[in-house]
Amino acid sequence: MLRIAIQSKGRLFEDCMDLLKEAGIKLSNAKRTLLIPSSNFPVEVLYLRDDDIPECVANGVADVGIVGLNEFSEREKDAKIVKELGFSKCRLSLAIPALIDYPGVEWFNGKTIATSYPNILRRFLDSKGVKASIHVITGSVEISPNIGLGDGIFDIVSSGSTLVSNRLKEVEVVVESQAVLIANNNLDAEKQEILEELMFRFDAVRSAEDKKYVMMNVPDESLEAVISMLPGVKAPTVIKLATEGWHAVHTVITEKAYWQLVGKLKAAGAEGILALNIEKMVL
Repeated sequence: MLRIAIQSKGRLFEDCMDLLKEAGIKLSNAKRTLLIPSSNFPVEVLYLRDDDIPECVANGVADVGIVGLNEFSEREKDAKIVKELGFSKCRLSLAIPALIDYPGVEWFNGKTIATSYPNILRRFLDSKGVKASIHVITGSVEISPNIGLGDGIFDIVSSGSTLVSNRLKEVEVVVESQAVLIANNNLDAEKQEILEELMFRFDAVRSAEDKKYVMMNVPDESLEAVISMLPGVKAPTVIKLATEGWHAVHTVITEKAYWQLVGKLKAAGAEGILALNIEKMVL
């Protein structure tokens, strides 16, 4: 049995639960339960605060965990990243009052910076040769300059709307963060095998995201032109139809590429263009 720690609430919790569901791992909906076993796969899910996950994986309370790269980097625990998961993306950035002219990172010399991520911030400042004071605060970091707790802040930024509403501007991106799968450094062979299967399933789910399975009917005289437009995992699949002079063409493309191509495909002679969502894809 492999124990996987995930955040107990918030956006990362929702993303993790969606990923596990798409990977075919069934969990009960029991509330107020911190540890839930899967009914069809040898894993059990441990629900924790996000900042507790790195330590619990490092000391073996959990075998693996899904956590933001920002939290993993801040906690500096002895565990390893085994996969970047590509969701729950954000960044850790320095921000200052919007009306201040910003000449560069040297602006922070002699200033006080409020943050919930002092370790990451200190490493960055040291790498730039900047001498600044760090004021550690948990929650509502963005209000710090307005109430005199700091000259600037170092905090998570997603859309940037929170900064704007607090009359701040982003001036330095320090860490590009996303959800990562971390593991204990001493997994035994059985748990490592389960982890490999889990990552295989995650890859299949992630590979299918933003992909469309596209089918169309194409007259023979247009076949070469249509095929030349289409990408594919290897190459488009071409199947002769019962109607003489026509072929069916199947391929996998991104949703963005679909909207870029659909008009051109129709103009080239393709008919009955059908796009279907893909649940899983093994490359």
